[in-house]
Amino acid sequence: AYFTMGSLYIVSTPIGNLEDITDRARSVLSQVDFVISEDTRRTKILLEYLGIKKECISYYKPVEAQKLPLILERLKIEDSALVSDAGTPLISDPGFLLVKKCIELGIKVVPVPGPSSVLAALVASGIEPHPFYFYGFLPKGEKRRKLLEELKSRRETLIFFESPGRLLDTLRDMKEVLGDRYCCVAREITKIHEEFVRGKISEVLKEFEKRSQVKGEICIVVEGGKGDVEPWEDKALSLIREGFSVKDVSKIVSILFKVPRKQVYQFLQSLR
Repeated sequence: AYFTMGSLYIVSTPIGNLEDITDRARSVLSQVDFVISEDTRRTKILLEYLGIKKECISYYKPVEAQKLPLILERLKIEDSALVSDAGTPLISDPGFLLVKKCIELGIKVVPVPGPSSVLAALVASGIEPHPFYFYGFLPKGEKRRKLLEELKSRRETLIFFESPGRLLDTLRDMKEVLGDRYCCVAREITKIHEEFVRGKISEVLKEFEKRSQVKGEICIVVEGGKGDVEPWEDKALSLIREGFSVKDVSKIVSILFKVPRKQVYQFLQSLR
């Protein structure tokens, strides 16, 4: 018998401010047959705000294997939207296995872009936005220090999620292992108490040590490592961070360090 496969829409939802919902996300959520959500209680608050009544199926790590067959069966003939508690699904949230299985079965997977705390923190950090390396939540204790040691030589801007209770320990480990780099702690992005604390890791750490309590969802953006860089490379990166164009930096560094302009240009292009 002939039938039309359904579609799975991966819908990004607000990370705080409900006004960040896109018109397309609103439209998709109103038209799908059911919604797959990390926490149905939080999703229903959003749907109520949008004036949408829709069946919600909870889908989180411990129940993934149990719920997957039923969801895939329904997706063979129905459309559904996958949402996380906030932001873009799959980014440190459940959903990858579902997307992978849909692709294997020929079920159409459609991204509906929107809010992302990773990108919001990155573009407001004041740190070179590309290239960047997103890790997610760091492990605890010695495992965290070991991982930071592995990331130390990476030149990309580093981005992490962190919980309020572990923020101070994480910043201390970063200062010890990565060195006193420039960083930005983005807290409660798009919410009432949104805050960006920028500066050297030691300065940011000092600011949070003054506080009796730290609340909210946190993103940490850290300057990439310089590795074994030449003085002219260091200067070139510094000028780029200050907002100069690749073309201008190539010219300035070439004059200051007697390095071929083409070499500087190629170095900067390789980082993009």
